[in-house]
Formats: sequence, structure tokens, C-alpha cells
Amino acid sequence: MAAVAAATVVGVCLTVGSASAGTLSGSLYRDPSSAVVRWVAANPGDSRTAVIRDKIASQPQARWFANFNPSTVQSEVSEHIGAANAAQQIPVLAVYEITNRDCGGASAGGAPDLNQYQTWVSNFARGLGNQTVIIILETDSLALLTCLSGGEISARNEAISTATRTIKSANPNAKVYLDGGHSTWNSAGETANRLRAAGVQYADGFFTNVSNYNSTSGEANFGRNVISALNGMGISGKRQVIDTSRNGGASGDWCGDDNTDRRIGQYPTTSTGDSNIDAYLWVKPPGEADGCRYTAGSFQPDLAFSLANGAPNPPTTAPPTTTPPTTTPPTTTPPTTPPPNSSPPTGDGCYADVAVNQWAEGFTATVTVTAGKSEINGWKVTVELPAGAAVTGTWNAQASGTSGAVQFTNVSYNGRVAGRQSTTFGFQGNGTGPGRIAVCVG
Repeated sequence: MAAVAAATVVGVCLTVGSASAGTLSGSLYRDPSSAVVRWVAANPGDSRTAVIRDKIASQPQARWFANFNPSTVQSEVSEHIGAANAAQQIPVLAVYEITNRDCGGASAGGAPDLNQYQTWVSNFARGLGNQTVIIILETDSLALLTCLSGGEISARNEAISTATRTIKSANPNAKVYLDGGHSTWNSAGETANRLRAAGVQYADGFFTNVSNYNSTSGEANFGRNVISALNGMGISGKRQVIDTSRNGGASGDWCGDDNTDRRIGQYPTTSTGDSNIDAYLWVKPPGEADGCRYTAGSFQPDLAFSLANGAPNPPTTAPPTTTPPTTTPPTTTPPTTPPPNSSPPTGDGCYADVAVNQWAEGFTATVTVTAGKSEINGWKVTVELPAGAAVTGTWNAQASGTSGAVQFTNVSYNGRVAGRQSTTFGFQGNGTGPGRIAVCVG
């Protein structure tokens, strides 16, 4: 990922946003072959594994496409999109291929020239299918322009505008977001000018905070100011996505490789509670280096553990919003060992128990999967949701479907359950939560 340029601190004014959701809904896709998932699977005895597994590997994160591979990128994208579509979930793809990326810094690289960049983008776009996909297009490409001449800036703007239209033409359901830097880099007005020059009118909006650790509320305020500036230019209907992967602790010094005061931020979700914000995403995968102490983009378990240790568990209360809810969710919590909804199987198999925390507009559910007398290696739980309810996020499982009879299957690290032992997964949703009854097959 790009190294972060030195920030110029710019004040932003607080404005009030809508309490309704953005334009995206549904569960985000967790890549079962990500670097952190592979590390967890390969290091079951490491003292850091449980924390990294439960708080990072369990979560959907962006898949980065950063290698100049025009002959294979279509098949790589198609394979990833196919897996997400099969899970009926929304994948997040970070395109990081622009010529002269990162101004030759720690994440230097990209396409050799802009003509070859367009070839790569065309091949990339052909693999996107026709279902909803989130595209994070070229981190730092608009916020970091100090190494480019005026002519090179114009050429880059045209390249990004063309890339946006190419992706949209290939998949009209693709949601494309351009680089908005972050709230302590360029001003909102300057950011809007750069977005307009790069063709944000053809995109769905912009992303912020991939290259920093600013608070979600600060980024939301900044985003509203950018949107207001764009509206003043006659460009309306644009929305923001915010990277919350590393903004749960201290801000300041940009290099995450060296700062142990940072924590993971709000867990990824499309349920933001803000009409200006389409999603909170983990674009920069927690634990992947910035290029200061380690090679940029490499997964480092000590970084991941530092971010996750002491951070909250995946949500068991209302999804995060930028505006506090007007009503307080119930404080009553389910007992720690609720009675099962069925007796443990006498032979092989499993049973599942569901505990729901309900509030006015949504719920979270924790499901305990318990093996019978024999070990199981893989499980599948079907949960029946009431009419009008929908799953918006899942952890420690893969979900197939979002409403009605939703099927959850184990992920790589929790499919094996010893006899009479348990594992848990969870999900959050809108509407009324499910009952206690769930069907488990193991």
C-alpha cells in the first residue's frame, strides 16, 4: 500500500448528516485466502493467533490488485468475484496500478505507462461479472501529486476517468470510489477539485483514510464538506466510504509499522447509519506493513497483534453510526451458557444454539455450534430469519444469502470441533432477529 505523504493539517467544520443508510446494503465478502487467514491457519500454536484470528482474520477486508499482470488479471479477478457471488456477498477490490504510484516511495510500481495501464484496467474489468462489487480505485493517486508535472497530472486524471468508465461499462453494478486522501491532508475544497478533474461524476463517490488513522467522525465531517463542495460544482449524489481498519487508537505519526498505540477501528459494514457514507471498510488489511520497518504490503503478525490486542470484539451491539442512536439498545445480555435448542446428538453430528441481542432497528446474533460425541470436521448452520430481516455482516463464518433461510458455514480455522466441544460465530442484521432454533449439520 502507499506510504502516506506528510500531512498538512486542515481544519474542517462539523456538519450534521442524515441518519439513514447509504446506497449499499448486504454482507461484505471475507476472502478465505487472505494473508492473515493463511497465517492463522499455519500458526495454530502461536500465542498471538487467537487474538488475530478472532478480531482480524474473521473480518472482510479488501483484496488488493497491485501487480502489473495484464495476461492473468482477468482470471484472478473472475475467480475472486465468482467466490463472492457464490456466497451472495459483496467483494471489495482495491486497484493499485497507476503509473508512478506513490511518487516512487515505499510502494513504487504500477503500470509502465498509462497506455499499458488502460490495457490492464480493461482486462481487470472483464473479470468483474455483473453483481455488486466495490472498487477502491488507486489509493493516493489524487491526494499525492507532488512528483508530477502539470501535464502528467492531466494525463493521470484522464487515465482515472477512463478507468472508471471502463469498469462501469463492464459491470454497471460496480460501485467505484476515487481517492479522497484523508481529513488531515488536502482541504475539502482542494479534494473536491481533484475529484472533479479525475471524473468523479462517472464514479459513485470517494474513499478516505486508507493512508491514515484519523477518527471515523473526523473523516465523516471531512466527507460531508467534500460532498458539499462537489454539490457546489454541480456534481451531486456522490458518497463516501471510510477505511476504519486502523483508526481505533492514536492518530498522528503516519507510519503504522512503528506505532503501537493504534487499534483496529469499527468493524466493516454497509450499515453506516449515515446517508453520506456507503460503507465502513477495511481497505488496508490490518497487519500489512506501510513500508517503514517492513516491506510495504507484507503481512507482519506483530503488527496485526498490536492492532487487535485490547481492541473490542466483533460487534455484539448496534452497528456503528456516526451519530449516536436516539434510543439505547437493551442492556440485558443473554446468559453465557444458554440451554441448547435441541439435545446433543448421541452419535456424530452437531447442534446450534442462537442468542440474540435486539434493539429498535436491528440485532446481533451469536450462534454456538456444539459437536456430538465425536469430532466434526466442518459444519453448516441454517438460520431462519423473520420476514423483513436481513443479514448485514458476519464474523467467524461464511454466509450464503441475506434473508429467509440463511446458511452459515465454517471458515478455515473453526471447522474442526472436538466431541462435546463448541465454537461460535455471529452475525448482525436489520429488522427482527431469529428465534432460538437453528439446524446444524456437521
